[in-house]
Amino acid sequence: MSDNLKRAEIIAGGRVQGVGFRYFVLRKAQGLRLLGYVENLYSGEVLTVVEGDKAMIEELFKEIKIGHSYAHVSKCTIVWHDYKSEFKNFEVRF
Repeated sequence: MSDNLKRAEIIAGGRVQGVGFRYFVLRKAQGLRLLGYVENLYSGEVLTVVEGDKAMIEELFKEIKIGHSYAHVSKCTIVWHDYKSEFKNFEVRF
């Protein structure tokens, strides 16, 4: 297995629910050919669990930190994990 393959959990806080943020993340992740999911948390934050090339995950993290025009990301964290090859696609979870 390549050392470049990683898994990460990204949590974004701020105005990230009810503004199409999960679909923004979905489009960005699919464009970067990443696998995993994005979902709202009860805390008001958005969790993204993603697997793929580390450089592409870092690019997604940059995009999530910026957000889109209707969102306001006030905090964003990333935690790295070992690649598990768990996902077949990237999806929005409810």
